[in-house]
Amino acid sequence: MLALREFVDSNGRVFWGWFFLIVGSFSFVFFLYAAVISKLLPPSDNSVIQAIQNDWYYCFLVPLTLPILFVAVYFHWLSMKLFKHA
Repeated sequence: MLALREFVDSNGRVFWGWFFLIVGSFSFVFFLYAAVISKLLPPSDNSVIQAIQNDWYYCFLVPLTLPILFVAVYFHWLSMKLFKHA
């Protein structure tokens, strides 16, 4: 009975692992298209693709978020050091 429960738990973890991997991959590919590739293509007649090509928000979002990420990681590290040595 215990082996069956471990098998079901293991398959659940595998499913959710693949699910998040696939969703993350699709999100990355869509963002890459929206931020980089669509700017390199000629203008399109499709209104959705044209809106993505004319949008400049996401092109600057990730490069400007990286410095904030480094500051957040530093403060996280600092708070863990202070907590550990308090």
